[in-house]
Amino acid sequence: MEDTSHYRSIVGALQYLTITRPDITFAVNKACQFIQQPTSAHCLSVKRILRYLRGTIHDGLLLNSSNQLIIEGFTDVD
Repeated sequence: MEDTSHYRSIVGALQYLTITRPDITFAVNKACQFIQQPTSAHCLSVKRILRYLRGTIHDGLLLNSSNQLIIEGFTDVD
C-alpha cells in the first residue's frame, strides 16, 4: 500500500469501538499489529470487520451513567 493513513484511521476508530464491542477485540488487535506496513490482505481483513459490524449494528454494550453499580454475569458451562 502506498498511502497507509486511511488504514490507520479506520483501525484507530475500531480501537475505540472495542470499548462497547468486545467481540471484535481480537480481530482489531491483529489489525493493529500491521499498522506500520499494511498490505492489501490487511485492508481486506479490516473491510471484513466493518461488514461484520454493519450486520450486527444493534449488538454491543450499553454504557450509561448511574449512581448504582450492578454487575450481572451469565454462563452456560457443561
